[in-house]
Amino acid sequence: MGLIAKTTGFVLAGLVLTGCRGIPTPSEHAARDNFQDVRNRYRSGDRHATLPVLDTNATLEILMAYAMLNQPKVEAAYYDYAAAVERITTERSLPDPRLTLELDIQDVVTAVMPGLMSDVPWLKKLRIRADVASAESEAKFYAFESLVLQTAYEVKRAYYQLWFLDDRIRINRETLALLNELEQIARVRSEAGQVTLQDVLRAQIEQERLRTEIANLEDSRNPLLAQFKGALGLRSDQPDPPMPREFESTPLDLSPEQLLHYALARNPRLKQIEAEVRMAESGIRLARQSKLPDFNVGVEADVKASPVMWRPSVGVTLPVWRDKIAAEIAAAQARKNAAQARLSAEQIQLAVEFADRSFTLRETTRNLALLTDTLLPKARQSLEIARAAYGTAKTDFINLLDAERSLLEFQLAQVDARTQRELALAELSLLIVGLQPTGASLLGTPVADKPSKDNPVK
Repeated sequence: MGLIAKTTGFVLAGLVLTGCRGIPTPSEHAARDNFQDVRNRYRSGDRHATLPVLDTNATLEILMAYAMLNQPKVEAAYYDYAAAVERITTERSLPDPRLTLELDIQDVVTAVMPGLMSDVPWLKKLRIRADVASAESEAKFYAFESLVLQTAYEVKRAYYQLWFLDDRIRINRETLALLNELEQIARVRSEAGQVTLQDVLRAQIEQERLRTEIANLEDSRNPLLAQFKGALGLRSDQPDPPMPREFESTPLDLSPEQLLHYALARNPRLKQIEAEVRMAESGIRLARQSKLPDFNVGVEADVKASPVMWRPSVGVTLPVWRDKIAAEIAAAQARKNAAQARLSAEQIQLAVEFADRSFTLRETTRNLALLTDTLLPKARQSLEIARAAYGTAKTDFINLLDAERSLLEFQLAQVDARTQRELALAELSLLIVGLQPTGASLLGTPVADKPSKDNPVK
């Protein structure tokens, strides 16, 4: 009974050790604080958030909030982020202890030696591993943020394309009705012998061309609607969401200089690579720790001996392979250099994209002003003059059709300019500058980015 009790004591000691908890590092505390903030907004208690109602009263903000909460791509990025945060704990934790049992057997069991063994790395290595994992979790957060903003942009893109598609259809239908009126005028004049039937045929040709164009535009609604549903995270077998009845533009009140400064400071693609640089820097510090030995300690007890004989043991690794250690350090340095080069390349690319979208925004704004203030009023006036002149035989039908085509062309160009302007605004604010829309309240702010006395401005 005494032998069983002693052996059981070692087993119980091992079980007690399995209930131990490690000591979180400062970087782990910061990562978990930010994750908890995001989790409370996005997946409180790992439950799906209540989705807002989609109806004709829904605003663009509601559409974006719905997509962010319902989009599977965003959900996948969130759980990748969650897994990266949990990995910090595993990286800074000591290895599990091992419960051992050694027996000496001759004709009978002469010694029963239960024991506990554990590997003990340098504690600094564990803290650095935690820092590496923390930086990785921060990179995952910014990947999550990028997908949130990408989802918001995809909602806006499909929303604007569908909205302005209706404008294009409406303009073509109005022009078709106008051509029907012109055909009637040409028919009356043809019956009176004032013009030939050719004018009637020309009006009919234009009408058939417009009917085909309207049919093509109406048919193009299906792929755009599929894109809209996809952006909202809806499956093809789910009902089509209604379009809001009110149009909303994308506000952007900052100056170009402020926007570029904000983009370079806050763009999630840049922030993600910056986190990768920090991860590589921690990787260099970890590689340098390879020069230091690790230990394993343990104790065994011969419970058959009287008194009990204790056998402590200590082992140590010998980091003798200097070329291996040098290679680990060199590889870590190369990863840092690569991350820094990617950061520089991304900053350059971001500036290029910013310049391109800013030019598109300025160009479409100028074109829109030209069309709205000058070309369209003159085109309408020109059509009215040509229509009156045709009725009094002062011009021919070709000139009347040219006036009609010019008006149609300018009207469609105005719609195109409005579409391109809104898309440029959305892409500039969301994907390049990284401005969080109001509906993106599920995003937190990493502790590394929050102002403090050591880090007042990020």
